[in-house]
Amino acid sequence: MPFNSLTFLVFFVIVLVGYHLPQSWRVKKTCLLIASYIFYAAWNPPFVILLWISTAVDWVAAQRIAATENRGKRRAWIAVSMVANLGLLGFFKYGGFVLDNFVTLSHAMGIPFTPMEFSIVLPVGISFYTFQTMSYSLDVYHRRAEPSPSFINFALYVTFFPQLVAGPIVRATDLIPQFEEERHATGPEFSWGLGLMSWGLFQKVVLADTLLAGAADSVFGTKAAPPLWMMAGSIHWADAWLGSLAFGGQIFCDFAGYSTIAIGTALCLGFHVPENFRFPYAAIGFSDFWRRWHISLSTWLRDYLYIPLGGNRKGRVREYVNIMITMLLGGLWHGAS
Repeated sequence: MPFNSLTFLVFFVIVLVGYHLPQSWRVKKTCLLIASYIFYAAWNPPFVILLWISTAVDWVAAQRIAATENRGKRRAWIAVSMVANLGLLGFFKYGGFVLDNFVTLSHAMGIPFTPMEFSIVLPVGISFYTFQTMSYSLDVYHRRAEPSPSFINFALYVTFFPQLVAGPIVRATDLIPQFEEERHATGPEFSWGLGLMSWGLFQKVVLADTLLAGAADSVFGTKAAPPLWMMAGSIHWADAWLGSLAFGGQIFCDFAGYSTIAIGTALCLGFHVPENFRFPYAAIGFSDFWRRWHISLSTWLRDYLYIPLGGNRKGRVREYVNIMITMLLGGLWHGAS
């Protein structure tokens, strides 16, 4: 269910009331876990199974990795985690893309191949929770973290509804410890949480979807519209600039608004989720921009891809290659289209 809906408002009120009932902390966590599954199932109930698969695979893999010192077994279990997670992500996000290109290639070679008609529905949030569960297994593998002794804590970490479908991508070392002891928002935290939710909704509904959408859509058009560079002569330069600036504001307010709502929702429950945007359009240069825009993804790519590739430690040429690989895979993470 989208944050900017009356359904979510009713859902959130019910969760708040249930969370503050006099129950044990284990019962409250279990209720939060069930609520998170209901939140996700509101999009497409069968896809909850994918959440269960990711949770089960990474829970078992991390436990097995931590339980052995055998290098081969550790590598085998981290490979299980990577193959399972990236396999699901690859199938749902790139299955249609690969098939379409295979058909095009076969026709170009004179082979009349026509596949059976089928469509792959992309599970909402799969990119986010896949990276989140993988980071847990990788941290255990590299001995940066210990596996969680509580399955409920880990399952709640994977499915925590405020940041499940659109981030931020939270590290296990940041969120799982918050589930160990009972937490409740203080008065100031609850007020700040509601304020952040209101500001995020304003960004999403008023700015992104209403104020800026018209100008951006008018310039960039519908699915049938040609690229902007082909519109020279058909659109005034001032309108082109206005549409470009409106789109820049729209994409920021849409995504940052959702992240702000997520952070505020978690804070109302007493949990702290790290910020995901830090005034990105005030950046000075590209490097500074990526330290401010979608911070949880940028730092994930840095820590789990760029640095393991060698970062800037192996010469200038290798540094540029590592940057290109990281940005390429970061782009593919967003989708093949």
